[in-house]
Amino acid sequence: MSSRDQLTEAMAELLWERGYAATSPRDVMARAGVGQGSMYHHFSGKHELAVEALSAVIEDLTRESALLEGEGSPLERLKRYLSVARPGTRGCRVGRMTQDPQVVTDAELIAIVANAFDTMLSRWERTIAAAIAAEELPAKTDPADLARTLAAVIQGGYVLARAKGDQAPMDAAIRGAIGLLDAAHATAGHEH
Repeated sequence: MSSRDQLTEAMAELLWERGYAATSPRDVMARAGVGQGSMYHHFSGKHELAVEALSAVIEDLTRESALLEGEGSPLERLKRYLSVARPGTRGCRVGRMTQDPQVVTDAELIAIVANAFDTMLSRWERTIAAAIAAEELPAKTDPADLARTLAAVIQGGYVLARAKGDQAPMDAAIRGAIGLLDAAHATAGHEH
């Protein structure tokens, strides 16, 4: 692995563990096992490194959300994506950034976070619209509202799991969301 990749990976992990405000360039270099020369050869500083690391994390998570556009019926894809293993007690790699005061006030970093959520919500909306068209969800379902509800369930699951220091609240939140989708599916065929 190149020193650039080591720095990017180290920054990504530290962003997840500590956030942007609490991570120093020295912390990143120590975690990556590289010297100051390598750091400043590849990056102008902490901000540029954070942009690259956060972008890489989001690219990975966006690839994971391709499950929403994969095989199976739209409802099956929604449930499969909800069921992806999420380490609740570690928090969401992207959602955590919205709690970092330096990220929220940095136009470039918050734009990366906001765009990640927009991409995710757009995928949710398309899949929900397909589930409505396939009569798997009620016709009166608003895809944008349901997409945001499902995103809020996942983010809330992280918050609850971190608060308890236990994975169980995350798993319960996901089971609840799937149960609500199943209940909506059961009523979809009975609409007038």
